[in-house]
Amino acid sequence: MKHGRKATNQHLVIYLNRVDSPHPPRFGFVVAKTVGSAVQRNLVKRRSRAAIRERLSSFQTGDSLVLRALPGLPGLSWNEFLEELDQSLAKLAVSEIR
Repeated sequence: MKHGRKATNQHLVIYLNRVDSPHPPRFGFVVAKTVGSAVQRNLVKRRSRAAIRERLSSFQTGDSLVLRALPGLPGLSWNEFLEELDQSLAKLAVSEIR
């Protein structure tokens, strides 16, 4: 993303761009082959979609979020994954009002 903010931690990189737009929030997930086998990459994508779905109310119209997985993410438990995601979203102040 050319514009917006970025938050990183050991296993995730999250990009957030906020614009004034009537469109609903958009989400993208990038899971490269360096993350692991196809089974591991699909696990990361399923977990990422489920985690964002649980936090959907935190996002505003016009938000665009890209979640990039880094190697080692498939080895985390569900709770560890959520903790890292929440830390990154807190860095970006997702629930902050414009």
